[in-house]
Amino acid sequence: MSTRISQFRPGAVSSGPGMLAAMAVVVLFSGIVQGYLTPLLPGLGLRLHIGSVGQNNIYLLSQLAFAVMTPLLSRLGDLYGHRKLLRVALAMVAGGSLLMAAWPSAVTLAVGVVLQGALVGFFPLLVGILRSRAPERNRTGISLLVGVLLISIGVGGLVAGVLSEQQAAKGLWTAVPVAVLAVVAGLLLPDSAVPRGGRFHFGAAALLTAGLVALVLVLAQGSVWGWSSPLTLGLAVAAVAVLAAWAAVEYRSAHPLVSVRMLGNPRLAVVSGYTFCAAFGTIGFLGANALFLGASPAETGYGMGMGSQTIAAVSLGMVLAGFVGSTLSPRLARWTGDRAVLASGCLLAALGFLSMIFFHDTLAEYLTAAVVVGLATGVFESISRTLSAEAVEEHETALAVGINELALSLGAAIGAAVIGAFFAAHEVHGTTHIEVSGFRWAWGACAVVALLGGAAALRYRSPGAAGTEPVQHSGSRPGSRPGPQPGHVSQEGGLA
Repeated sequence: MSTRISQFRPGAVSSGPGMLAAMAVVVLFSGIVQGYLTPLLPGLGLRLHIGSVGQNNIYLLSQLAFAVMTPLLSRLGDLYGHRKLLRVALAMVAGGSLLMAAWPSAVTLAVGVVLQGALVGFFPLLVGILRSRAPERNRTGISLLVGVLLISIGVGGLVAGVLSEQQAAKGLWTAVPVAVLAVVAGLLLPDSAVPRGGRFHFGAAALLTAGLVALVLVLAQGSVWGWSSPLTLGLAVAAVAVLAAWAAVEYRSAHPLVSVRMLGNPRLAVVSGYTFCAAFGTIGFLGANALFLGASPAETGYGMGMGSQTIAAVSLGMVLAGFVGSTLSPRLARWTGDRAVLASGCLLAALGFLSMIFFHDTLAEYLTAAVVVGLATGVFESISRTLSAEAVEEHETALAVGINELALSLGAAIGAAVIGAFFAAHEVHGTTHIEVSGFRWAWGACAVVALLGGAAALRYRSPGAAGTEPVQHSGSRPGSRPGPQPGHVSQEGGLA
């Protein structure tokens, strides 16, 4: 029999609005970091003499760090404490942000983005704490945090753009003040009160890391190397072989890094597949969205001819729509059920992309479609994170959410790669322009994959009544009735 002991400490916020506020600050930091660097890279490249290849390599390093750290931080949090690993991740991201701002160079940017990759652990670890400390706020809390994340991504880009108007390197300071606030918030948060145990499987971690690195390299560099080149094909085969070896090792391990049996959980499998499909278009197309908005109609025959600041403002409008979708998701789930909300996220995305195919000639038409995609982004990011947390027992929460985050990252990466392939196939000979047909094919692919995600959503089966929030304690069966557990110590210190 396991005992769940509250680890409240003086000065910590144990539950309720104060805890959610502290979590929101951490997520705000995550969004700022995700949003501020990309628009700065062209200007930083000129100042620091980093060419296009070097800028792409910096972006590639960040993607590799995201892929590797997602399962590792999530699992370590479940093993050794969500708060402890959250503080480690906060220190890494804050350190990387300060390093880049104080000593900008090609080397410090490379090291900094790798350290910033630890932000992928924020959400799984926060959800682990939230589900343990305030299960009654699980859904509303996750929806609020997703909304804050989306808005802060847009705000990060805008603030960095303003700071970098005179000198690109000044934009690197965007994340530093927020980093201080986030570190303080991390010190105030309580730990989760779930049983811990097991050992970290270093062999499985090495295999998983190697497999994910190979896979992300293929996705990120395939269009540069050539999708049919020996290097791309060889690395793809290696990625599949290493990941298959990892799965075999995990299946036989008494202390797996990521339980392969967890991946067989039908609810988690459906939600992760859905997340992959939703992220394919809604996140994978963001780069293409900026290209279309910035294209000059006089030169290409399409586009809106916008500058970087105006594009950033449009992106902010999309994330504001995402905030609305995220905050509405818990209420919609109570009214219509989880499956309906899951399906609506992908159906809205498909509607937005289909609208882009047929209605993109005027700014009003395109912006309407883009806002619909933004709304869909908020819905899917909120409901998928919520249901991935509820699909497993409480002591596996961070890892389950981490698996969903990995599905999101891979879906976005593959979506961007597919869109890039369509653009390469429809490039105007002798120019760097893309034919409008390339955009139509890209939007069509995003719509088709979103519809596949909607079909996957229809296979989801909730364990309880629509809109309920099942709380699964350690050792309980999925969908079992929540109730006090023997030996459970409440947050006030008394036996429940």
